[in-house]
Amino acid sequence: MQALVLNRTDAPLDYQTVEKPVADTGEVVVKLQAAALNHRDLWITKGQYAGIKFPTILGSDGAGTLDGKEVIISPSMEWGDNPRFQQKEYNILGLPLDGTFAEYVKVPESQIYPKPAHLSVTEAAALPLAGLTAYRALFTKCTPQPGEKVLISGVGGGVAQFAFQFAVAAGMEVYVTSGSAEKIERAKATGAKDGLDYRRDKLSKEIKEMTGGGVDVIIDSAAGNGFAELVKSCNPGGRICFYGATRGNMNNLDPRVIFWKQLSIFGSTMGTNEEFADMLAFVEKHEIVPVVDEVFSLENGNAALEKMARGGQFGKLVLEIG
Repeated sequence: MQALVLNRTDAPLDYQTVEKPVADTGEVVVKLQAAALNHRDLWITKGQYAGIKFPTILGSDGAGTLDGKEVIISPSMEWGDNPRFQQKEYNILGLPLDGTFAEYVKVPESQIYPKPAHLSVTEAAALPLAGLTAYRALFTKCTPQPGEKVLISGVGGGVAQFAFQFAVAAGMEVYVTSGSAEKIERAKATGAKDGLDYRRDKLSKEIKEMTGGGVDVIIDSAAGNGFAELVKSCNPGGRICFYGATRGNMNNLDPRVIFWKQLSIFGSTMGTNEEFADMLAFVEKHEIVPVVDEVFSLENGNAALEKMARGGQFGKLVLEIG
């Protein structure tokens, strides 16, 4: 079969012929029709990820066919028995196990779910990793109620885009931040109440003015120095969940704001298979369609990685296979 293979870091992936996987007991081999990129894949190619090994087929997101049925794959492997946190053996499809940037992928049968009927295969492939991460961060961690004010930071990213769509579908009053005026306008056109540039000097003041007082829930991927401003923008009883730290460590946090306002700050990554099933049910119930920025062929997967490295996409980058 053909696959995009990581043979070294700081270099393009190799489009090459590799052995088709063979299923062991409890496993299945899915014929892939589409796969989607995540920043995880980009970080691995740059050597900025733990446990890198060669050769490896990257790719956590995939949709295809199994025994004539359309399926989608949960990339969250071996979570463990405690839903509050993943066990030591936890891993994500695409490293250390070969992933979805290939014509076929081998996964445990427990990771297979029916593809939502209203989605195309490219739309379905865009859903798993980012959708699961967003669902756990928003619903499991922050437990928002209809009508509460929710802020999604960096709305152009994959996880943030799903968190935005989920919050709108669930009846929240949703606001966004972005470094791009175009992305803010696109979010406003699809359900955001309003948005602003996260690079403002007095971000908390701007958020309070935009929302009429403050927000109840914040979903963030950046952390960094701006996190203190997000904390200041929360209403009493507010909840913040972050799933990344692209802007580095959180500095200048005022603990008095956190305890006096009874705020809760959560960290989260990925989610359980039960949450994946709940996420798929939510997507089907509300007929949510993932935002796909651009579709590339598997052979041109390096061009997709280059576009991700440049930034600026709104939604997911997807590889069409076959």
